[in-house]
Amino acid sequence: MRVEGGTPVRVGQTGQVSVSYDLNPSVDPAPPAGDGPRPRVGLLGTGPWARRTHAPALAAHAGSDFAGVWGRRPEAAAELARAHGVKVYEDPDALFADCDAVAFALPPDVQAPLAVRAAEAGCHLLLDKPVATTVAQARAVADAAARNAVASVVFLTLRFAEPTATWIDEQAGRSGWFTASAHWLGAVFPPGGESSPYADSPWRKAKGGLWDVGPHALSVLIPVLGDVTAVSATRGACDVVQLALRHASGAVSTAVLSLGAPPAAAGVGLELRGTEGVFGLPDWSDVPGAYGRALDALLTAARTKVADARDAAFGARLTEILAEAERLAAGA
Repeated sequence: MRVEGGTPVRVGQTGQVSVSYDLNPSVDPAPPAGDGPRPRVGLLGTGPWARRTHAPALAAHAGSDFAGVWGRRPEAAAELARAHGVKVYEDPDALFADCDAVAFALPPDVQAPLAVRAAEAGCHLLLDKPVATTVAQARAVADAAARNAVASVVFLTLRFAEPTATWIDEQAGRSGWFTASAHWLGAVFPPGGESSPYADSPWRKAKGGLWDVGPHALSVLIPVLGDVTAVSATRGACDVVQLALRHASGAVSTAVLSLGAPPAAAGVGLELRGTEGVFGLPDWSDVPGAYGRALDALLTAARTKVADARDAAFGARLTEILAEAERLAAGA
């Protein structure tokens, strides 16, 4: 990432990121009430994100027990479970039956129907972004969480990483914004270059940066500027989609998104402009720590029965915006 200087952190090149495994949350943790057993959390998925972020964060989390792993590739699930000394499950419903909450590291349209099943089994949901790539599936997840009175949180990295999470809260407390610009240009599928470890992902190849990194940009713009009330979208070279957004506050913003940027041009940035000045998104790197804070937020919502602002309903709203942008970009 490069914002007002600093070392770039490029999407799909996480080996360049200095990752800390200090999972002490910056918000109040969510232990179970009284002296009862700690919540049991299962993981669905075995891909690079599951291995590098989800599983290490779940294993290190102080307020819950990592119960086990299920994956579509049994051998990969067994390997990941063995690495963390947890149970491997051959059936996701068996994992749901053993767990209080489940974490997802799956493609969005695999995640969505399994999340509905997990909610119906009474499990709280720690979802990946996007919740789904169709509006119907995303709404089904949000409806299932509400209908079954289970908590949900969507892991949107910038909303849980530090210092970005605190920075977003600070900017949301200001007034007088009139415009913002964001870019998230990943080198996952660089033209003529070597693909990243995340390139072996059919859904990313099919849906591109709009769906993979678009949720990140929206997750910052919306809490600061308000919900999106109008959107236009244009496609360009290198998987680029450019969004122009109008927000409920009256402010307008742009977002340029891609997974196909040349490595030398890859990077992330977001700038807000208003009556109080110009404010740039700070650097971040502690992704496993951010995931631990997302789990804290889920357990807090489960314990207090107060919905988190980053819940499945918010995830469904992101899907609605992205689906409309995709429709418009296809006709551009």
